[in-house]
Amino acid sequence: MSRKDQITGRKQMSGNSRSFAMNHSRRTWKINLQSARIKTGRNSSKRILVSTKTMKTLKKNNKLV
Repeated sequence: MSRKDQITGRKQMSGNSRSFAMNHSRRTWKINLQSARIKTGRNSSKRILVSTKTMKTLKKNNKLV
């Protein structure tokens, strides 16, 4: 399974690391994935991988178990 948010589809980002002398090298920023249990029906739930930003939104909308 790829490191990807299962709700929003967010993945890792890439860019350059810059030194004081403005030298650059490629680097990546990995997404902060957490396992969460969400409500799918009246008495059922499902465990998925979501980013912490998505988890904050789910908590706000009362979708987490």
